[in-house]
Amino acid sequence: MASASGHRARAGRLIATALALALVGQGSSEAHWRPRPTTNPWQLQLSGKVDTSVRSPVYDVDGVETSRRAIRRLHRRHRRVICYFSAGSYEPYRADASRFPTQVKGRPIEGFPDERWLDIRRLDLLGPILRDRMDACRHKHFDGIDPDNVDGYTNATGFPLTAADQLRFNRWLAREAHKRRLAVGLKNDPGQVRKLARAFDFAVVEQCFQYDECRAFSPFVRKRKAVFEVEYETPRHRFCGPARRLRFSSIFKRISLGSFRRTCPPG
Repeated sequence: MASASGHRARAGRLIATALALALVGQGSSEAHWRPRPTTNPWQLQLSGKVDTSVRSPVYDVDGVETSRRAIRRLHRRHRRVICYFSAGSYEPYRADASRFPTQVKGRPIEGFPDERWLDIRRLDLLGPILRDRMDACRHKHFDGIDPDNVDGYTNATGFPLTAADQLRFNRWLAREAHKRRLAVGLKNDPGQVRKLARAFDFAVVEQCFQYDECRAFSPFVRKRKAVFEVEYETPRHRFCGPARRLRFSSIFKRISLGSFRRTCPPG
């Protein structure tokens, strides 16, 4: 027979588990994860071996480089794990790089000379590749996806992309993710938030305080959806207070996106 202290310890673990799952928006009746607005810090690590010891309810990590073992370890600790991949750009170092035909590769992305914008109008060519990437995320048991570079229409891509082209592509990504029971985040693209917040489950935002774009993402919070935000240059004392008021989960990271992270102090 278990002792009273044993019952209390078990009850404590159950309560802690319930709180952790509530924090990251789990519901057993939901088809996929839907993270709720929170000021609790997240973790974004896209380089180096994933540090699973970081105390964060949500991890956003590279979908290829992160092992299934690391994902299992995080799940055992009741963490949610987001699968990062680039949906709107060509990266020559990826294992599937040879699948991208020449006609879909555009101009280099500013600051990333080896990476090229994609012609997102060509879903006939890109669709099979991106579906396979999402399938790989699902196979590894990720909870959601973070498809990057989904605002090409505002950049010099080498293609005459329009806002309508981008909306079509982004909504296609959201539908394909949901078919796989994966949550999907809108990466940046502040100009289309009002039209896309319904289709996406959360937002992943870079440097919105630095560029004064944060309020554009408030529709996600109003729809009870999380905004995971990161700053690379703005000091914490300038963005932590506003982030709490907006109910954003904001952190400070080095641009190298290793395990280093600075969080906001409790409000």
